[in-house]
Amino acid sequence: MGLVSTTGPLLQLVGDDLVVPCADGEQRRYLSCDAAASTGALPSVLAAVEQFVPWYSSVHRGAGYKSQVATEAFEKARGSVLAFAGRQGTDDVAIFCRNTTEAINHLAYRLRLAPDDVVVTTVVEHHANMLPWARAARCRFVECGRDGTFDVEAVEEALDAVPRPRLLAVTGASNITGWMPDVAGLVAAAHARGVPVLVDGAQLAPHRQLPTGADFVVWSGHKMYAPFGAGVLIGPREVFAEGDPFLAGGGAVDLVTLDEVVWTGPPDREEAGSPNVVGAVALDAAVAELARVGWPALTAHDRRLATALREGLAAVPGVHLLGPGLGTETLPVATFTVEGLPYALVAARLSVEEAIGVRHGCFCAHPYLTRLLGLGPADMERHRAAARAGQRSELPGAVRASLGANASTEDVERLCAALDRIVSGGPPPVRYVREPGSGDFVPEDGSAPWLAGLRAHTSSCAPG
Repeated sequence: MGLVSTTGPLLQLVGDDLVVPCADGEQRRYLSCDAAASTGALPSVLAAVEQFVPWYSSVHRGAGYKSQVATEAFEKARGSVLAFAGRQGTDDVAIFCRNTTEAINHLAYRLRLAPDDVVVTTVVEHHANMLPWARAARCRFVECGRDGTFDVEAVEEALDAVPRPRLLAVTGASNITGWMPDVAGLVAAAHARGVPVLVDGAQLAPHRQLPTGADFVVWSGHKMYAPFGAGVLIGPREVFAEGDPFLAGGGAVDLVTLDEVVWTGPPDREEAGSPNVVGAVALDAAVAELARVGWPALTAHDRRLATALREGLAAVPGVHLLGPGLGTETLPVATFTVEGLPYALVAARLSVEEAIGVRHGCFCAHPYLTRLLGLGPADMERHRAAARAGQRSELPGAVRASLGANASTEDVERLCAALDRIVSGGPPPVRYVREPGSGDFVPEDGSAPWLAGLRAHTSSCAPG
């Protein structure tokens, strides 16, 4: 594949220079094409964590000097994430959680939804922005077209249906196709009808500015170069000022007797127990580094990578891209199938033979992927039967390549050249067998001794 111009990495990550063993006995630089799942750490993030760890102590409840230092670092991080989301100077609060999934579950509890309340969401969503709402209320789903997109008018129709919804919950960017809906238009449509909006910013946060108009926004550090276990829920203070918090315990109270609890105010009310101070410090450092680089540079880099990735994959014979056409702007995320090859085998061969890490399966967004694959009711009934029987090798899926600020167009060329070799029909250097429990392909026993120890605790990649 020849590119008209090359784009080098915008940022370096810890681990970018790692080499791993391959099936031919050679060591190759590991190429992570799985940024949509998790990214490595920025050097500045790791440095901030290393600098902070000697000062780690309990926050908010200690008189000692270390406790005061830790508390200051924790609250500084809170201010930084509010600024990152464009909420400085507002009465919004930032609540630290483990990740995006916990943040959405947290909000689903705090909104005090009734079983007959309606939440409008879409079939494009990650399970994290679908399952918590389905458990707490009734979901009214906006469908997508065969290209995996929907428009503002479709959402308006769902918002206008009876009964009136309590919330619109929508992704800022798909984790499968990288497609970005018109969030500003969706927020305007919902607010015109008096409906608050949650935006799942997990995929969007490392690539674009978070929407300031949404009432609630959530995202995770592990997808934006701070993989230390912190996520954020931001929303109006008044939502969290009354009622029981999602988690009950120490730090969330002003007074406890045997028959009464006086809860403290937000955000402390929502952060019972000892918080992940290290994760907050890491996220603070990541926010600072992205601010230093600036959104114009980040967005331009993303656009060049996304074009190179999608056009490069589409040019490989037998590779079929899922989602919108090449003319549609996306993040540097591309999901595809390969004619005549199981998706799990493609992922295994990229890893074992080429030292390229991709994701395969359904990417924790089953309804969306099955629509992109064009599966009908009969197909889904067959897959449901397989899932109930634990036959993971029968589940649908695809392969996803996703890139971040540390990637280059040379990395895209390497991925596409590797795929071209795999689909060309030549025999693989090792024989692959499919594990009955996971459905994944691995080299047969003895052909890749360096892999044997790694599979002892590996579960299937496909379910989500």
